[in-house]
Amino acid sequence: MKKDIILTGVGGQGILSIATVIGQAAIQENLYIKQAEVHGMSQRGGDVQSNLRISSSPIASDLIARGGADLVISLEPMEALRYRHYLAKDGWIVTNVTPFVNIPNYPDIEKVLDELRAMQNVILLDVDAVAKEAGNPRGSNIVLLGACSHLLGISSERFEEGIRGIFARKGEEMVEANLKAFRAGQAAAVK
Repeated sequence: MKKDIILTGVGGQGILSIATVIGQAAIQENLYIKQAEVHGMSQRGGDVQSNLRISSSPIASDLIARGGADLVISLEPMEALRYRHYLAKDGWIVTNVTPFVNIPNYPDIEKVLDELRAMQNVILLDVDAVAKEAGNPRGSNIVLLGACSHLLGISSERFEEGIRGIFARKGEEMVEANLKAFRAGQAAAVK
């Protein structure tokens, strides 16, 4: 088993929390994991990107080569397009459709979504709306994780254990809200 994943979004959206949950789930599955992050501008609403490599065999490098990612997971549609060149030929993009407009010349969102729709393997989901419906409007990142979980080769139970571990210090109510968001994302992706 091997999965090379690019996680991307804008600072403050929870990309690194997704990486942490995936990492915890992979460790529980006794998999090897390597991660590299770029988040220097995240405090100013800039690009956040993480390379996450998971394998049943030892991993030499933490960076993913262009054309080598099995999956691009993005909380921001323009950021999904920015990293599409990292995607393998049969790779998947799973992205939020709601833009985070943090620059004055943000491109027309319909053009961005049309470019994404033209790609082979894409799941477009309004994770913000799904999170609100699930009663956790700040849980968009966990909804996105649920939406792509079936593509990661790790059991749902392991992801739920990871969510429990990451959010336990914030109380049982927060754990349950994030589990609900995760399950809502899984259900939305099936639709």
